[in-house]
Amino acid sequence: MKPSTYKTGSGAPPRLVTMAAYEGVEVLDITGPLDVFAIANGIQGENGVTQPLYRVEIAAGARDEVIVTSSGIRLLADKAWGECSQIDTLLVPGGPAPERAPEELVDWLRLTAPHVRRVGSICTGAFVLARAGLLDGRRATTHWSRAGELRRSFKRIEVDEDAIHTRDGSIYTSAGITAGIDLALALVEEDHGRKLALNVARTMVLYFKRPGGQSQFSTPLLTQFREGGALAPTLQWIQENYRHNLDNETLASHAAMSLRNFARIFKREAGTTPARFIEQIRLEAAVKLLEESSKPMEAVARECGFQSGEHLRLTFARRFGITPGQYRERFRSQTG
Repeated sequence: MKPSTYKTGSGAPPRLVTMAAYEGVEVLDITGPLDVFAIANGIQGENGVTQPLYRVEIAAGARDEVIVTSSGIRLLADKAWGECSQIDTLLVPGGPAPERAPEELVDWLRLTAPHVRRVGSICTGAFVLARAGLLDGRRATTHWSRAGELRRSFKRIEVDEDAIHTRDGSIYTSAGITAGIDLALALVEEDHGRKLALNVARTMVLYFKRPGGQSQFSTPLLTQFREGGALAPTLQWIQENYRHNLDNETLASHAAMSLRNFARIFKREAGTTPARFIEQIRLEAAVKLLEESSKPMEAVARECGFQSGEHLRLTFARRFGITPGQYRERFRSQTG
């Protein structure tokens, strides 16, 4: 079987997206991404394009198999795994127990992946791809709570636990649950351009698409896990004063600690260095301003605690892989 190939343009046949499901999967891992492709079809139809861009199907161990998801919602399979052909995009959802995915599915993935244009996973579906050997020697992500387990269990994978989604060659992985929607939007953009992907996001009331390199966690969410720790008041104080010059001496003084003790406890409680923690808060503030305002870049930098617009640009590009201007162009809300 040869890999499927598709022409581009309005006369191209629909791309077939196959979701390889199994009992116990998270229902949103399936329905979220598939809705993205269905909505893309609907938008094109409204524009007078009669040929759909995508066909979607759910495959399981048998045709018409009832798939009981982790929430108890039942889905009906269109085909058995072995009946699938001419797949363009093959996706594997996750769930609370991806290790229960049957070996038959793992074997089928191993045989099928070389004949598919791209293969992707949602959330802990990365464990299923890993069992098939599809992530060996590649960069991949999964839900933050299982990233350490993925790294320990499959030592040939470069696990990026911070990414929303990753691409390494023809293999795509995404983080927890709703990140599958972000991945699907990225695939639509890859196939048919930014304008359509943004229209799909707006239709789904997603005000912007998170870039793949964006963190799975916001800093305020991270600090919620450290409430009650020795540095809880200082972590909160940093979030309220990030616009100012915050050096380690100032922070240690606020925490009433020596510099050495402060650095040690900060790393233990925040999981990173003070400089990286402050940088992350400033970047999150910049992202919000870029999405919601048309303020000049120097003003954005100043309000977020950066030394200059150039400092913001360099830091932003290093962290997210795109410049602040590119981010604003891609993801700014239409009401900003």
